[in-house]
Amino acid sequence: MPSSAMLFIHCLTGLHPGSGTALGVVDLPVQRERHTQWPIVPGSSLKGVLRANCASSADGRLDERVLAAFGPETSRAADHAGAVSISDARLLAFPVRSLKGVFAWTTCQATLSRLRRDLGVLGGGGFPSIPEVAANHAAYSPGSPLEAGREGQLILEEFEFKQATRGSGTSAVAAWIAQHAIEDAGTGDRLKTHLAILHDDDFTHFAQHATEVTARIGLDYERKTVRSGALFYEESLPSETLFYALVTAEDSRRKSTQMTADQVLAWLQGHSRKTIQLGGSESVGKGICAVRFMKPRTEAT
Repeated sequence: MPSSAMLFIHCLTGLHPGSGTALGVVDLPVQRERHTQWPIVPGSSLKGVLRANCASSADGRLDERVLAAFGPETSRAADHAGAVSISDARLLAFPVRSLKGVFAWTTCQATLSRLRRDLGVLGGGGFPSIPEVAANHAAYSPGSPLEAGREGQLILEEFEFKQATRGSGTSAVAAWIAQHAIEDAGTGDRLKTHLAILHDDDFTHFAQHATEVTARIGLDYERKTVRSGALFYEESLPSETLFYALVTAEDSRRKSTQMTADQVLAWLQGHSRKTIQLGGSESVGKGICAVRFMKPRTEAT
């Protein structure tokens, strides 16, 4: 019987999950879902990084359990399939500059509803009720440091949002995310007061247009000028962005390495590093992320 978990990803630095296709003036945009235009991290990239991290060892030898979990080397790929499958990492919360409180983690009803559904797919439950938010409104915890000026007002980037609701709704959602998605206790405490639930369309605007676009150049060191054709623009997701992915394990298909699905998943959790590096621009410090596994509990939603 398959064993499942959810993998949360917290970007500690900017992240560039490149799409490989230029869009307008941006030469290197991030990869996005076709239907929502929200950023994603491809499951193939995530699986490759986890495999590389698990494969490394002090003596340099390849652990047989790596082959059982992720499949054999390319030259022997027809021998058997790997026991682990990993979905694309989906956007959970997107950081946006705030007039007060520095920045807010923004999310929306569609994102949270999808998370709740995916928890159900994995056999888990217990996700709190999701507040409904109208356009140009924001739901946030009472007394949040994000509140600007008069009571019941948020200013994110250049947009003003009225308060949608008070009470335990947003606080419960923020507490759940802080408990399950964040490894660092201090960051988790901050998220509890800095989470803002927006209308789907408002959130989509920020996910599309509040990314970082930087110019990258290559210098001609003799003339101290930009080399011809060496100027390009790269899009990155800001640090503090939150993603999640679905991880499913089955019994090992490798004859010489017998492991149940639960054993495969437990081995993966035990051997995965707390910090990994995803996406492009690795040599300039992009893509450093904290990861955290969560085994869903079966309970009523």
